[in-house]
Amino acid sequence: MSAPTRRYVIVRQAGLRLDEFSRRCGLHPSLVRRLVALGLLDGAREGTDLRFEPSAVAVVARIQRLRSGLGLNYAAIGLVLDLLDRIEELEADPRRRTSRWTPAS
Repeated sequence: MSAPTRRYVIVRQAGLRLDEFSRRCGLHPSLVRRLVALGLLDGAREGTDLRFEPSAVAVVARIQRLRSGLGLNYAAIGLVLDLLDRIEELEADPRRRTSRWTPAS
């Protein structure tokens, strides 16, 4: 009988590390950490490191547009992001696609 074969699996965490994510967004890593602390951005903690999904770059772009374009503070940005997400959910709901009201001709 032969000895069992050992198999090793190398696990690499998905997502972008903080430094790479910051570079892609054009933000300082401390500002990215601040956005995570404020709850505006989702980041997965790995010990002391943060990882981000590539789609979070679009979230940062939206935050930057709201901050610079409308001059909103971070609390207001959180509220606006929640409202925009809710609007997207409502628009995606197929039950709401049919309009019960039709204008009079």
